[in-house]
Amino acid sequence: MTSLHVLAIPAFEDNYLWLIHDGTHAAVVDPGDAAPVLAALETHRLSLVAILLTHHHADHVAGVPTLLQHVDVPVYGPHNPAIATITHPLAEGDIVTLPKLQLSLAVLQVPGHTLDHIAYVVAEKDWLFCGDTLFAGGCGRLFEGTPQQMAASLQKLATLPGRTVVYCTHEYTMANLRFAAQVEPGNPALIERMSREQKKRDAGQPTLPSTIALELATNPFLRSHEPEIVHHLQRAGRLEQDEGVAAFAALRLWKNTFR
Repeated sequence: MTSLHVLAIPAFEDNYLWLIHDGTHAAVVDPGDAAPVLAALETHRLSLVAILLTHHHADHVAGVPTLLQHVDVPVYGPHNPAIATITHPLAEGDIVTLPKLQLSLAVLQVPGHTLDHIAYVVAEKDWLFCGDTLFAGGCGRLFEGTPQQMAASLQKLATLPGRTVVYCTHEYTMANLRFAAQVEPGNPALIERMSREQKKRDAGQPTLPSTIALELATNPFLRSHEPEIVHHLQRAGRLEQDEGVAAFAALRLWKNTFR
């Protein structure tokens, strides 16, 4: 496990495809596009041994058929007949074991963005591959699930150790943090993070990965009951009574149209 590394492969306009490797073998997470994965495998002289999927959206799965034309490997993913390439359907509590990488990943069900969404946790390395559920400074849109489902999924991820490294799949960080500053402008950790992450973008560097601790300190979707956030929601006329997941739901609706 000590020899494992995670490589970010940029794809499309703002996706990251994650390649877990030991210098010889590799597993790819959410390969929406095969071409950059194949290029990375060739450049780093890696042999693909597995494909890991978090949900059914095309920018996460569309590259799988082409990859399978090049190499016959198992495809792990959620129980969803819409993803025809999956050979090993997974559910909460399952463990994915990849012997060639000496790697084990625990499966969490995290519906909200989609109903089939899962995440992978590598406990020994404190790694989380969470697809489009938790973003740096934000969370995924609710295309299929309910606010209650997404809030519960995010809280499940929030209980992981603070040192857990968060490998989400989109470079949405600055847009997310601008929204966070709108609803919690008095958060000094957030202001500091915005400056730090903007410097990375100015230098052409990714803002990912993040950590659970950083998200707990700055991500409004993990902080929806903070008094300042509730106050700004109410002042904007977006929240009448802060009960249950009402503040979270109001945040998500506001973010949908925030520019």
